[in-house]
Amino acid sequence: MSYIYRQMSKQEVMIVEKTHFEQQLNEEIAVYNRQPRLKVFPVDFSEVTSFDEILEDKMLLIYMIRAGIPFSLFDLIKTATPFTESDWANFLDLSTKSLQRYKAEAGFNFKPIHTEKILEMAEVTKAGLEVFGDMEKLKLWLNTPNYSLGSMKPIELLKDSYGKNMVLDELLRIEHGIFV
Repeated sequence: MSYIYRQMSKQEVMIVEKTHFEQQLNEEIAVYNRQPRLKVFPVDFSEVTSFDEILEDKMLLIYMIRAGIPFSLFDLIKTATPFTESDWANFLDLSTKSLQRYKAEAGFNFKPIHTEKILEMAEVTKAGLEVFGDMEKLKLWLNTPNYSLGSMKPIELLKDSYGKNMVLDELLRIEHGIFV
């Protein structure tokens, strides 16, 4: 496999890795969608085929939040974001030791309050990647003080829903070329 990678450009390797990751994420979504706890909601989760589909449908997000997500899904989402383990612990208001303990616990599902924050960070990551097109650029932007955000680093605002909305609004302004 490494021989194949050597003959590919950096961009081609990134596309292959992204496709592989999306496939893993969608497989995890398929497993999640078969959970009995989702049967109480008035939607057929078996028709949901991708994580992007979930992020685009607010009602699906609400149902997922109420049901909670398993650690295995969180672990995949975590790898696709620019956030460190300590960032996640801060966002979820948990210790890094608690996150490690949850990982070791078979069948662990996050509570709705934690699930909501996990999905919010996935939403921010998706929006940031659409704007910057690159994880490193997004990471740099998140960790750079921003005049439009009260000279705070965008990552500092992500712990609260209002702050997350401010960050998403700023990403939208950047996408449309509106600089304050």
